[in-house]
Amino acid sequence: MSEPTRLSKHLIEQLGCSRREAELYIEGGWVAVDGVVVEQPQFKVTGQRVELLPGARADALEPVTLLLHQPAGVDAEQGRATLSLSTLSEAHSEGVRPLHGHFNRLSCVAPLEPRATGMQVFTQDWRASRKIEADLRKLEQEYIIEVRGEASAQAFERLARGITRNDRELPKAKASWQNETHLRLVVKNPYPGLISELCAALRLEVLGMRRIRLGGVSMGKLPAGQWRYVASSERF
Repeated sequence: MSEPTRLSKHLIEQLGCSRREAELYIEGGWVAVDGVVVEQPQFKVTGQRVELLPGARADALEPVTLLLHQPAGVDAEQGRATLSLSTLSEAHSEGVRPLHGHFNRLSCVAPLEPRATGMQVFTQDWRASRKIEADLRKLEQEYIIEVRGEASAQAFERLARGITRNDRELPKAKASWQNETHLRLVVKNPYPGLISELCAALRLEVLGMRRIRLGGVSMGKLPAGQWRYVASSERF
């Protein structure tokens, strides 16, 4: 039996390519071992069949931005740990090539406050991160708030004009009833606790809150605990 060899070394010998090219092919998901895609250059092979898949390119992975529907009881770090090939939303998997490399060096931008669930944004792309951070003060964030209590249309109008609570002027917000127990609320750059303050000013008790939109990007029908890629056509 032959000695185990690193997949990258095997590919170098098989193709006559450089070490860097071999690693790019492998990390790009273009190399199969006995018909199974392997993305780890250090993977050991002995006598298996190693082949380059059609359309293979020795290109560095383009940075990606991911949206996670973060469930209750999970913080950003725990949410990041749930990102894997198995938690990609099936409804959003068509036409994409999910790779293990897409989960490396992800940073959380515009993080949810501790009580909130819903749309959590993770990115590898410094351009996306810089844009969101630079525009955060003017980006609308939309939440669905589960509440207890009643509020009138006149109260919502006061909220849109700006209200004062405990001698402090609160940021303006747009609110409307989604149904009898859920409020749709739009506010820019909410600091931790602001949504609860706004609802308290309306004499509403917050039971739960879920972010569904950041700027021009909506979470859509993404099941809790699952994630999707942000398309190149989407703009925060």
